[in-house]
Amino acid sequence: MDNKTKTGSPDRDRINVNEDYELQDWSKKFGVTRDELKKAVKEVGTSAEAVAKYLKGK
Repeated sequence: MDNKTKTGSPDRDRINVNEDYELQDWSKKFGVTRDELKKAVKEVGTSAEAVAKYLKGK
């Protein structure tokens, strides 16, 4: 489970698709659906930078 008391850089740089609020926030940030975000994370991992690159390449 996501530890909301630890909000430093490592937490902001990772996408946890098991947390509804993170799915909502990251989906909005990238302008994609939750399913598209989940697919991107499945393809490239939880790094927000990797997911951003993956989504830009689509």
